[in-house]
Amino acid sequence: MRVTMTLSLPRQPTSVTRARHTLVTLLSLTEATEESRGHLAVLITEACANAVMHADLDSTVDISIDIDDHMCLLEVGNRGSSPNGAGRLDVDLPDPLTVGGRGLPLIAALADAAAFVAGPPDQVLLRITKYLADPLPQST
Repeated sequence: MRVTMTLSLPRQPTSVTRARHTLVTLLSLTEATEESRGHLAVLITEACANAVMHADLDSTVDISIDIDDHMCLLEVGNRGSSPNGAGRLDVDLPDPLTVGGRGLPLIAALADAAAFVAGPPDQVLLRITKYLADPLPQST
């Protein structure tokens, strides 16, 4: 089975909740493990929250969800600039008393792959891949 959906939501905090609810509903149609579903709920929440916080004021939050039997691919985009340029999410955790700054490290920890990728000009695009079950063991 394959499920795909694209959303273009306003740059508002309520869009984070809408995106998460949409993803959780789509995942309920699959045989994704409970752990994968939980990780994906956190991943889309953090990615959308970052997009809402850091996007240009008149930007939308554009979300692409692509789920098949084995993996989920999320793309969250907006107009703005990516932190420290495009690339991998190798970001250190902030000082424990600092408010904020944990979204990208959390995404890097929970995703099987996550990176800022090239998109249209002036567009930030975060691509997140999460496997829905443990990968099959490799035979030696």
